[in-house]
Amino acid sequence: MTRILFLDGDTELTGMLAQYLGRERLEVDAIFDGQAGVQAALSGRYALVVLDLMLPRHSGIEVLRHIRASSQIPVLMLSTGCDDFKQLMAPEMGTEACMPKPCEPAELARRIHAILGRQAPGPSVAPPSGPDLLQVGRLELRIARGEAIWNGQRLELTGVELSLLTELARSAGDLITKDEMSRRAFGKPLAPYDRHIDVCLANVRRKLGLRPDGQPWIQRVRDSGYQFLAG
Repeated sequence: MTRILFLDGDTELTGMLAQYLGRERLEVDAIFDGQAGVQAALSGRYALVVLDLMLPRHSGIEVLRHIRASSQIPVLMLSTGCDDFKQLMAPEMGTEACMPKPCEPAELARRIHAILGRQAPGPSVAPPSGPDLLQVGRLELRIARGEAIWNGQRLELTGVELSLLTELARSAGDLITKDEMSRRAFGKPLAPYDRHIDVCLANVRRKLGLRPDGQPWIQRVRDSGYQFLAG
């Protein structure tokens, strides 16, 4: 498992994200203090730092400056004001990206894998293998890059659509309830009357097209859930 460091003052959110990222083969150590976080970030034990702008004792900007003074470890910022940060500070401070807070666990995992994939040695065009590659029938999911390949062609999916398709592919042939899908993809239970999953999967079904028998590749079972038919 890849080890990453979380520097975030929100202990509850960090615990929830760490639990989700563990299922993505990411081991999370969390530190809730900026000063101690700098020392840990420079220890050489971590592949990436997830850094909140608001930290006790040191702000995220101060922590980032200390890290950049002696290390080029990838840093992913979390902020409620990403647009301002990216415009004013990101080019100067050398961050990999900035994500709005709060963020969806699946989107965070995908962004982390993408950053780590760019840091890996070797040609960037090399296909992933092992846990970073999920192949089910005509579908190939390149987890680290956040890519979906369908019949040899790249699928243009939103982050949420890719997360949902990934969870369906991991349980190909099995029925998954919408609540379970929400917990797996987003790290939270499905809210009452939430139709977001239905809307997103309708878009994915359209992009996949139809099976030779004229049926969609993703079957919707009314009042139950969804099933991906890979064969």
